[in-house]
Amino acid sequence: MTDDPATDWLASPLGLTVLDFEARVLQDALADVVGFDMLQIGCWGEAHRLCDSARTQHRWWVAPDARGPGAIRAHYDQLPVAAGSVEAVLLPHTLELALDPHEVLREVERVLRGEGHVVICGFNPIGPWGVRHLVAGRRFPPPVTRLLAEGRIRDWLQLLGFEVVASRRYLFVPPWLRRAQANAQGWLETRGPDIAPPLAGAYLVKARKRVRAMTPIRPVWHRSPQPVGALAEPT
Repeated sequence: MTDDPATDWLASPLGLTVLDFEARVLQDALADVVGFDMLQIGCWGEAHRLCDSARTQHRWWVAPDARGPGAIRAHYDQLPVAAGSVEAVLLPHTLELALDPHEVLREVERVLRGEGHVVICGFNPIGPWGVRHLVAGRRFPPPVTRLLAEGRIRDWLQLLGFEVVASRRYLFVPPWLRRAQANAQGWLETRGPDIAPPLAGAYLVKARKRVRAMTPIRPVWHRSPQPVGALAEPT
């Protein structure tokens, strides 16, 4: 046991189940992420485990208490990162923990390069996991105190100029299961999004930062004013 309730819960059988599913889902979502730098904002399980499949040269993670290789100690909404400097950002339930989730997304938009990607994981507030969240007095999973609907995340991304390029619903195991392996739930995880999407425990949204093309305006050459009517021919 530690002093951090999130760390203790993620080390529990149910927490390990969530991490197994999310590592599997993110393996597909990050497979096409290439470049120099990827940034994970927020600690969710072992550092770098969730973004190991990204093909970037460097992977960093940010948290107020971050420590270890690749760690950057900072608040989620005040990133000590240059604007337009990273290829991808991962938010593993970070928006559910942040005091101002919209401000975190503003920082993500600032540090991303043009055409860079942001990948967001969140718990579904209307599914079985959302019901348990309410029954537990908004303290499940700890230390999450609020759940954000996928539709709200999409609206925020659109306002900031992002284009959603992929989404996926997953975690169809019940929130009281002791332990389940992601690869043991293949049929349910594959067919669940089609036959019963509200029953998903979590969702993933992947969006791209759009670059607005600038259309150059050609100068208008002013002609000398012409007199009205025809001029008299000289004799």
